[in-house]
Amino acid sequence: MAGKIPDLDATLRAGTGKGAARQARRDELVPGVVYGGGEEPIAINIPFNYLLTRLRKGGFMSTLQNLKIEGQDDVRVICRGIQRHVVKDLPIHIDLMRLKRTSRVKLNIPVEFINEDICVGIKKGGTLSVVRNDVEMEVLAGDIPDSLVVDLAEVEIGDTIAISAITLPEGAKPTITDRDFVIANVSAPRALIAEGDDEDEDVAADAVPTTGDDAAE
Repeated sequence: MAGKIPDLDATLRAGTGKGAARQARRDELVPGVVYGGGEEPIAINIPFNYLLTRLRKGGFMSTLQNLKIEGQDDVRVICRGIQRHVVKDLPIHIDLMRLKRTSRVKLNIPVEFINEDICVGIKKGGTLSVVRNDVEMEVLAGDIPDSLVVDLAEVEIGDTIAISAITLPEGAKPTITDRDFVIANVSAPRALIAEGDDEDEDVAADAVPTTGDDAAE
């Protein structure tokens, strides 16, 4: 099940409106708002460099965060919007939405491949080709899986692993529901593919009918 949810440190912003937001930016802070969860919105500030580092790591918009504000209870939030400077493309405002444990949220869940060292197809020379490193899932905020586990032990050369072949965590479902999309496959070695192509060419050559002078002979 879910591991430790990353903390997101913030402070309360004393004022609201454009003036307070401009002052926050002058103080190298990113102003923001926390809303939802059946409670009143609150104004916050997040240190600029701290937030920029988190954003550059990737996946921020789809990661559940444990918002920590001194003097208040921790609350789970997810980013629902980041306003950026039109020229510098740097964050100047952030919107965070509170989530209850029973809230359903869409997140990108990483795919974990196990038993690659004993995979039947790979031991025969096949290559694991990963199509999706993560899958967007709809999950409960209080029950977020660490990963979607794919067991490769019995996978043969030529096998394709679709989402339907993965045992999904309870309460989780993919956001793509109109097709059984591919997660990965084990492809044949290049040498084997090349050998197969050569055999096809030989068969094609043998199948060419004789005509003209050859036929007369």
